[in-house]
Amino acid sequence: MAGPGWGPPRLDGFILTERLGSGTYATVYKAYAKGIEHLLGSILGSQGSRIQKDTREVVAIKCVVKKSLNKASVENLLTEIEILKGIRHPHIVQLKDFQWDGENIYLIMEFCAGGDLSRFIHTRRILPEKVTRVFMQQLASALQFLHERNISHLDLKPQNILLSSLEKPHLKLADFGFAQHMSPWDEKHVLRGSPLYMAPEMVCRRQYDARVDLWSVGVILYEALFGQPPFASRSFSELEEKIRSNRVIELPLRPPLSRDCRDLLQRLLERDPSQRISFQDFFAHPWVDLEHMPNGESLARATALVVQAVKKDQEGDAAAALSLYCKALDFFVPALHYEVDAQRKEVIKGKVGQYVSRAEELKAIVSSSSQTLLRQGTSTRDLLREMARDKPRLLAALEVASAAMAKEEEGGKEQEALDLYQHSLGELLLLLAAEAPGRRRELLHTEVQNFMARAEYLKEQVKMRESRWEAETLDKEGLSESVRSSCTLQ
Repeated sequence: MAGPGWGPPRLDGFILTERLGSGTYATVYKAYAKGIEHLLGSILGSQGSRIQKDTREVVAIKCVVKKSLNKASVENLLTEIEILKGIRHPHIVQLKDFQWDGENIYLIMEFCAGGDLSRFIHTRRILPEKVTRVFMQQLASALQFLHERNISHLDLKPQNILLSSLEKPHLKLADFGFAQHMSPWDEKHVLRGSPLYMAPEMVCRRQYDARVDLWSVGVILYEALFGQPPFASRSFSELEEKIRSNRVIELPLRPPLSRDCRDLLQRLLERDPSQRISFQDFFAHPWVDLEHMPNGESLARATALVVQAVKKDQEGDAAAALSLYCKALDFFVPALHYEVDAQRKEVIKGKVGQYVSRAEELKAIVSSSSQTLLRQGTSTRDLLREMARDKPRLLAALEVASAAMAKEEEGGKEQEALDLYQHSLGELLLLLAAEAPGRRRELLHTEVQNFMARAEYLKEQVKMRESRWEAETLDKEGLSESVRSSCTLQ
């Protein structure tokens, strides 16, 4: 058995080496699997040792001392083994096998050479939003997989998130010692996890459900972007006071973050679980955007959309072709992130350039015809305003829509126009729902449809511009390059 001053335990089939970490019940070691290379090493001497060193499998072995386990920790260990045995996911650490002897239970795990996310953040102080977003997509992908199987982790924190390597890190969720099979409506009452990352309802009411994992995700995201968790404290009493407080969590103004990123943070770090973002909304949130997460299918999906775009283009349907080219770009950029072969990456970038050029030509055609339609609708708009004289809210919302149209006509202000359209539509949709049947309702319904079409069109333009910029700057600021440069910071 291992202990202070002792070497690692002995386990048949493995050579245990350095200690990677330890907790209350377990110590984790780096280990090498003995295989045919080990036998060759015995036969061939030093030459065989070189073969063994170069080719033998590296694993992490979690050694749990049997006599340190109480009833609750035995149940946790069995749950961890049961959950991990049935899981195969690229962003969850794989349990390869488990063994036991008279003194220890051994969990033989996938080895992650990049250490944990906590160390990765602290050696770099903060992570760029672009890098953090890809890590968050990978974590969300793992959580979606677990959520579909009614599994809650219940101890999400940077120390339990490992990195496959430092050269091209992929996130791997680990340490399922507190994990539970929980339906979304299941409630628990046992404190689990680490106070800094623990949801307020777990600490204050000791009554919680699966949504505690979403709070922990928010704390991890906050720490990655700002360098420390929101409840960082000098003492436990200070920490407890912050957790029990009803104060809204303020987001620092620096570093500057995108609107979507700030929106997600605020919705994750909602103290009231009933007001917190739902799992489905989290997975679909535009900043997480799991649909466009870089993976092996990104290029195939982009190509399929381009085929449809070309067909619509040949049929003379410029609006449909433009929309499909924009959707294809949403997959081409992740495909570029995912591709590791430099030659293939250049080919993809060349194709992207061609499709962007054609999309720009189509944009000019569509924009011209849509401006004509907007001008043709002026008389309808004027009539609606005349009929809305007794409805100040309706008049105000229509004025905001007019401001959106003015911004759109200026050119180059798509985001400002989109924001105004969305603000106007938020009000107009409520007013439409409350409007009594009649001519005014018909006119309002038509205008709402027009404004929604404009907003969707502008949304595609903003997305296309962002995708084009990201594709063009990938060589300088691509994910692996961003991560690699941040890896050199000490």
